[in-house]
Amino acid sequence: MAQETTYAGKLGRLTRLNSTLIANASEIPHLDGVLGRFDQILTEAVGVAQQQASLTASKQELSKRLATLLLEGERLAAAIEKLLKEHYGLRSEKLAQFGLQPFRGLVRKAKPTSPKPPETPDGQPTPAAASPAESK
Repeated sequence: MAQETTYAGKLGRLTRLNSTLIANASEIPHLDGVLGRFDQILTEAVGVAQQQASLTASKQELSKRLATLLLEGERLAAAIEKLLKEHYGLRSEKLAQFGLQPFRGLVRKAKPTSPKPPETPDGQPTPAAASPAESK
């Protein structure tokens, strides 16, 4: 997933995560305290974003506050995502519901096979396959 860079994009991502967390709150009761704080931060961030849109005089101060709230919200979201991975397991498809990528194994690239130099009947490389330094 691409990293969001705009405030609107970050708020949208955090709002989607929050609504999914609320919908699945009964499955993750051990996260109630963190989820309450996350919801509180998100609610304040949405309010600040709305104020920022309507006010131009104090835009710089609100922008700084919004940046601080979003940073704190993203840190909490990262911690929650780690806790969700711990709770459901890295391979659980339930993680996709929270916007997380379940681990599905590594895809390995085929190694290119290098051609071997021709050998003489006694198992030694032919003189033409010897190193170039020896031929001088």
